Amino acid sequence: MEIAYIPSPSRGVYELFGVIPLRGYAFCIIIGVFVAVWLGNKRWIARGGRPGTVADVAVWAVPFGLVGGRLYHVITDYQLYFSEGQDWVDAFKIWEGGLGIWGAIAFGAVGAWIGCRSRGVPLPAWADALAPGIALAQAIGRWGNWFNQELYGRETDLPWALHITSTTDGRVPGYYHPTFLYESLWCIGVAVLVIWADRRFKLGHGRAFALYVAAYCAGRFWIEAMRVDEAHHFLGMRLNEWTSIVVFLLAVLYIVLSARRRPGREEVVEPGASDGDTDDDGAAVKLDKKSEDEDSETKDSEDKKSDAEKSEAKTSEAKTSGAKTSEAKTSEAAKSEDEDEKETAEADSESGSGSAESETADSSSSVEAKDEEAESAAKKA
Repeated sequence: MEIAYIPSPSRGVYELFGVIPLRGYAFCIIIGVFVAVWLGNKRWIARGGRPGTVADVAVWAVPFGLVGGRLYHVITDYQLYFSEGQDWVDAFKIWEGGLGIWGAIAFGAVGAWIGCRSRGVPLPAWADALAPGIALAQAIGRWGNWFNQELYGRETDLPWALHITSTTDGRVPGYYHPTFLYESLWCIGVAVLVIWADRRFKLGHGRAFALYVAAYCAGRFWIEAMRVDEAHHFLGMRLNEWTSIVVFLLAVLYIVLSARRRPGREEVVEPGASDGDTDDDGAAVKLDKKSEDEDSETKDSEDKKSDAEKSEAKTSEAKTSGAKTSEAKTSEAAKSEDEDEKETAEADSESGSGSAESETADSSSSVEAKDEEAESAAKKA
């Protein structure tokens, strides 16, 4: 009894206005690219770069990535296009599906390097800004496989089983593990992980991108083991499983060596970036800068106020010191006057004493003179 399952779309191509074909696979790829550039632009501005730089570099990276992804798919699954009974022209029909992420990242990096050189920005910093956006782009792009009814896993009776109805290219209708959904959800988790780790540890010099690569490879390994579509095997494992192991180890090695040789994060990601450069996506950053300017003005005002208070305090201290000095001088003057008065009093006292002694002496001399005169008169008588 069928309880629940994920239905597959009846077709992967829809006619827009009855004329323009709209392919579900291509639509998912395009939406994914726009999301990656949008998020990457926000992260780039937050790192101090100019608005639009991510998109300018993406103009180079995206075409290179599409070509590289298609080449990897065609080379690793060449039997689908060059074996007997196959038409090699189908190798160019990218809208029918078939992009290898390993080739897309490798060739996309070459295009990004060219774009970064033309803008004068470091490739590792640009890659760090774009890393979570790439993961989200993959999460969206995997739904293109749902439209094409491809890349599913083993049969299952789980309630979220994918119902395959197409018989094209040897497909057998039935209920299978929706590996496209597993990988989509895993990529969303990778994007969240990279954003968190970048904020927590301030990843720089390409380490955020390396973390994305390592985390994606860890998930791709176990998801790839569930798939049942045709693939080349080596030592009992699918080719993409071995690729996941090798790329995972390289990414981890890069994180370790880079952290030792160039710790921290780049201080400048785009030389000459102006604070006034912004666009719609940079509005929040502009507001943040305005807030920083206001904070700076407030701080300057507080500093000026503090300086004024210090000046007033110094003036007050000077006045207080002057008052104390004046009081000291007044006290010394008063003390000096007291001493002068004391000395004057002592001098007057000594003068008075001298006069009294002189008067006494004079009085004594007068008495003696009178006695002598009396004696003289008595003798004459």
